Amino acid sequence: FQLVESGGGLVQPGGSLRLSCTSSGFPLESFAIGWFRQAPGKAREGVSCISYDGFTTNYKDSVKGRFTISRDNAKNTVYLQMNSLKPEDTAVYYCAAEAVNGCGSDYDYWGQGTQVTVSS
Repeated sequence: FQLVESGGGLVQPGGSLRLSCTSSGFPLESFAIGWFRQAPGKAREGVSCISYDGFTTNYKDSVKGRFTISRDNAKNTVYLQMNSLKPEDTAVYYCAAEAVNGCGSDYDYWGQGTQVTVSS
C-alpha cells in the first residue's frame, strides 16, 4: 500500500498550489484522508481532512477560507487546493489514510511528502 503526493513547488506569497494524493495497492474510496505538514524544526500538524464519502471536512484554523480539500473517488485522488499562500505555509505536506467513518484520528498509511515553499 502506497500513498503518493504531488503538486508541491515554489510559489510567491498570495499564490496558489493544488496538491494531489493518490494511492497504489488500494483504492482511496474507503478511506478518510488527512493532509498534514511539517515545517523545519517544528512538529507535524494536521491541516485538513475529508471523510471517505466527502461529506465531512475539517480544517486547521489558520488555513480556513484559504485551503479546500476535496476528493474524486473515480480518479482515486484527494486534492488540497491552497490559495492565498503565506510564507508560514512553507512545509513538507503529507497525505495519510485511515479506514474510518468521518475524519481520521489514527492514520495507518502515509505518503513520502511533497515540499511547498512560499517565498518571494
